[in-house]
Amino acid sequence: MSPNGHLLPVPYRVVDRRLEAPGTVTLDLEPVRKALPLFEPGQFAMVHSFGRGEIPVSVSDIGTSGRLSHTIRSVGAVSDGLCEAESGQVLGLRGPFGTGWQLPKARGHDLVIVAGGIGLAPLSPLIRAAVAEPETYGHVSVLIGTRTPADLIAKQEIPRWPTAYTGVTVDRGDDDWHGEMGLVTHLLDRASFEPDRTTAFVCGPEPMIRATARDLVERGVPAGRVRVSLERNMRCATGHCGHCQLGGLLLCRDGPVVRWDQAEPLLSIREL
Repeated sequence: MSPNGHLLPVPYRVVDRRLEAPGTVTLDLEPVRKALPLFEPGQFAMVHSFGRGEIPVSVSDIGTSGRLSHTIRSVGAVSDGLCEAESGQVLGLRGPFGTGWQLPKARGHDLVIVAGGIGLAPLSPLIRAAVAEPETYGHVSVLIGTRTPADLIAKQEIPRWPTAYTGVTVDRGDDDWHGEMGLVTHLLDRASFEPDRTTAFVCGPEPMIRATARDLVERGVPAGRVRVSLERNMRCATGHCGHCQLGGLLLCRDGPVVRWDQAEPLLSIREL
């Protein structure tokens, strides 16, 4: 990776903007000039809203010719600015940063992919890659949990994933919801997988990650084959400022994707 790829924002133009859910937008971006190096599913970019600042956002789609998509929830000044971006607007991107899901290491395994809320966005490139090679992997199960039906992202794409099982559950339904309600871990009983030959990928709120990872391990999935994506306050994205430190890990460099046997001892320490 060149220093320019790490340190200087590269201009990308918004070519499409889609409202996924209230306060959540997906931006499709194309490079104005030279594209950043190729991203891997699970990696992130520092996305810069000129005049406001930058935030880390995982890629939610990786296209050709440098095209990238980012799904962003409006939670602060910078994310507000990004969610308000319209087609034609230029943003700045730095990256790619961090570790990816490392899907090729799961060849021959059943895959259990568990998403909570907007955690489905960083998992979407992984799901697309897995279902595109059905002969490479065993059963692929996708389990999705969200607060309400309105908060579900990728609504149009989910039914098109040719998986062994895809389930969606919500915390609170509405008059039009006739699906599952409750914790996403309840869907594990419906997933098809042999624990001793399974690799799991988990992304979402930290309590959901802990509960899901522990449930998978209790069912016999080795902790070293449960991969989780963690979130901390990332500022520099180069491992220098220390804002994203979690124990001995700097998540912008050593994460965001780590094995559960690495993460579990750290997440068990309150306020670490």
